[in-house]
Amino acid sequence: MNVTREKKLAALLVSHSVRLQKGESCLIEAIDLPVTMTEALIEAVYEAGGNPVVNVWSERIERAMVEGATEDSLKVWADVDSYRMKTVDAYIGIRGIANVRELASIPSQVALSSKLYNTPVHRDIRVPHTKWVVARFPTEIMAMQAGKSTREFEDFFYKVTTEVDYEDMARRFTEAKPFLDAVDKVRIIAPGTDLSFSVKGLGWIPCAGEMNIPDGEIYTAPVRTSVNGTIAYNCDSTYRGHKFSDVRFTFKDGKIVEAHADDDVLLTKILDSDEGARYVGEFALGVNPQVTEPMDNTLFDEKIRGSLHFTPGNAYDDCFNGNRSAVHWDLVQRQDAAVGGGEIWMDGVLVRKDGVFVHEALKVLNL
Repeated sequence: MNVTREKKLAALLVSHSVRLQKGESCLIEAIDLPVTMTEALIEAVYEAGGNPVVNVWSERIERAMVEGATEDSLKVWADVDSYRMKTVDAYIGIRGIANVRELASIPSQVALSSKLYNTPVHRDIRVPHTKWVVARFPTEIMAMQAGKSTREFEDFFYKVTTEVDYEDMARRFTEAKPFLDAVDKVRIIAPGTDLSFSVKGLGWIPCAGEMNIPDGEIYTAPVRTSVNGTIAYNCDSTYRGHKFSDVRFTFKDGKIVEAHADDDVLLTKILDSDEGARYVGEFALGVNPQVTEPMDNTLFDEKIRGSLHFTPGNAYDDCFNGNRSAVHWDLVQRQDAAVGGGEIWMDGVLVRKDGVFVHEALKVLNL
């Protein structure tokens, strides 16, 4: 463990991400986290003059809670944690991945938990009512996913989290935002992809370390019924315990009408979770210059420079297109030349080609 780097990460999360002020309370949800990192977060909250509240958790405990859960037990659990979430000013959720397949064999129970626990506690309370950030902590499992040794991955992790100039990133987003906010029509072209939709009037939300660490995206949402065409994602994605590959969607008037992946049955179950799961709640552009390859970890992959993610499910309140769902699945498409390239057109003008912004108003996003 490198206590110095842990303290630097803790300071970033407390001071930059949630911008904790004196007298504010902060819930620290430490999932499969070393004691030293949890201690660093507590110390950082105290140093900011705040009041820490700690929930120590693990994926195995989550499995035990979810596997045997009933609707009644999930509602009790959600009621207790909803009360706690309502009473705090800020939330830091940091997870050290222990087993990405922990929930893979209980998909129905995971879907029930998502609906009756995650939706009321996180979607309905945490996201709109707290200053929040979600982060990861480097583990051997994550190193394996990234194809790196543990030490190599730790160096990579701290490089893409604590060595990024988020203030500079925020300034660049501010410069690009007026152009993006005026956009109506978007078209995405890539291998297996020809997709069109409108983002008129929804605006774009810059993300420079406030809600995710690592960060580096700017997002909007499509007009709910405007999406037509097909999209093929080229990054694997573990969702509800299963590693999906070769996910492909066809849309008609905003709705996913055809869906394929390595497991069509599981994919269909997710999309049938509720009405909103077949509509899209987010469209985002990844710009983090330190993240260049996928590692089957959404928090990293969606920030890949030259990528986009097009997300079935719930829309965020700060860019709300009317879509509500217990699902929010950030599926990623890289568009760099190494994977076949791609183009993004806005109002009939090419703005990004093969992952590089070519429009003058957006070149500032080539970090």
